[in-house]
Amino acid sequence: MELRQMRYFVGVAEELHFGRAAERLYISTPTLSQQIKQLEREVGATLLIRHSRGVELTPAGQVFLTRARETIQAAGLALKDTRRAAGLDEPVLRLGLLNGIPGWLPAALEQLATERFPNSTVTLEAGTTTDQVRMLTAGEIDLGLVRTPLTLPAATTSEHLADEELGVLLASTHPLASRAELTLDDLAGLELIWIPRAAAPEFYDDALRRLGDRIRLSDISMSHSQLRSALLVRRDAISLGSRRAATPDVGWRPLCGRPLVARYAAIWRTDSRNPVLRAMTVSPGLTVVRQQVVEA
Repeated sequence: MELRQMRYFVGVAEELHFGRAAERLYISTPTLSQQIKQLEREVGATLLIRHSRGVELTPAGQVFLTRARETIQAAGLALKDTRRAAGLDEPVLRLGLLNGIPGWLPAALEQLATERFPNSTVTLEAGTTTDQVRMLTAGEIDLGLVRTPLTLPAATTSEHLADEELGVLLASTHPLASRAELTLDDLAGLELIWIPRAAAPEFYDDALRRLGDRIRLSDISMSHSQLRSALLVRRDAISLGSRRAATPDVGWRPLCGRPLVARYAAIWRTDSRNPVLRAMTVSPGLTVVRQQVVEA
């Protein structure tokens, strides 16, 4: 029996729903269900009763929940007290938080850090891809999140984590807002408000190259968080972004024929001695995060 399985069980017991627990634990629902079944086989008793709308704990499950919480807490205290006795500082991972990144990604990395190194603390330092590289080189963060393509500095490695489709963002009053999807021909001559090139030069250049030379680059540039506001001022302009950027005032349309993709990666220094980072990157390492997203 593993602590990981106990954490999975506690998640299901607290949510009383496999789907919600899977989201909370950043694993797929089938994987979570298999782990609970394996746990029940090892215990030799049914811990959960599954219903169409959720689950409920059996009397054995109630007892196991209490003991599982105690065991998880005791394991954490054992590690914390041992490190304190050895004169070691509390383990901290300084994570670079990339502007505009999907919220589940840093949350999944924090979950991985907790699983691999219990009682570790994750702190956040926000910035662009360029900022992430600078902070990593300067030793201000331990693990950065970036958009690729990206040329890595010396003694730095990376792990691809996720892809996200980029589409066209436009005001709800835009002439093209009635279209369900758009093509490059539809965008010819339109003003494109885009991020500053300095934020992620290679990603910036790659996106514009894929769009071609028929789109007119705006004289203004905005951060990811400001793009939607800019479109409400220049209502005939467009921008690029993910589906999750859509609001009632700003719509999102897929770009057909030549879809654009934002690729996210983690970067870290190969000579880092941070124990939390080392625990996260031991095989299968950060690949676990990518696998969980694929399974979901």
